[in-house]
Amino acid sequence: MTDSKKLDEMREFVLKKAKDNHIKFIRLWFTDVQGMLKSFSITVEELEGALAEGMGFDGSSIEGFSRIEESDMMALPDPSTFQILPWRPSESGVGRMFCDIMQPNGEHFEGDPRWVLKKNLKKAKDLGYTFYVGPELEYFYFKSDKGTPEVLDHGGYFDLTTLDVASDLRRETILYLDSMGIGVEYSHHEVAPSQHEIDLRYADALTMADSAMTYRIVVKEIAMNHNVYATFMPKPIFGGNCNEP
Repeated sequence: MTDSKKLDEMREFVLKKAKDNHIKFIRLWFTDVQGMLKSFSITVEELEGALAEGMGFDGSSIEGFSRIEESDMMALPDPSTFQILPWRPSESGVGRMFCDIMQPNGEHFEGDPRWVLKKNLKKAKDLGYTFYVGPELEYFYFKSDKGTPEVLDHGGYFDLTTLDVASDLRRETILYLDSMGIGVEYSHHEVAPSQHEIDLRYADALTMADSAMTYRIVVKEIAMNHNVYATFMPKPIFGGNCNEP
């Protein structure tokens, strides 16, 4: 099967899945040069055109993307990354896809982190290598994002006690990740009070890059739904433990 035919089949699959699952909105995700997730939404009526041609946006407003006189950019969705967001309503639901950032002339934008990764993975492949990644992503839960950080518990490494009050938050996070096709190996309380870790099952680097960005959003969404705050800040408490990537 040619790459073009495979891409057409993936696009048709996305259109059918969106229709069958009553999806109304599609969030197009990409990252800026600082690794911050960016997003804008389209309605399902625009999905077919977006898959074929991409959606235009103002790149001059994105950190590190382009100058005002070179502002036009295109977000081209990758249909292989389509997933339904499980924390959104099932009726008139929401899907998401990661995008490659293109210039109006059809060329890849050199400042797109996803494209930079793809180019380096191509170099590795040409040398006979496949790059797999298995991150151990740590984060903290706090009672709020205001004032001095207040921890939820005083548990320690691998604690299985009532001190680990965030176990239900981790459980719900893992269930959401699983529903989005992101495999999890295990989760546990980390060394510091209110510090936690969920380890994703290893995957190729591009898939894992997309999964890691999704993981961060899921952790934060679940926390917000339970009126707490989750942060991946490297060292949120002075003198305390760090979050390791």
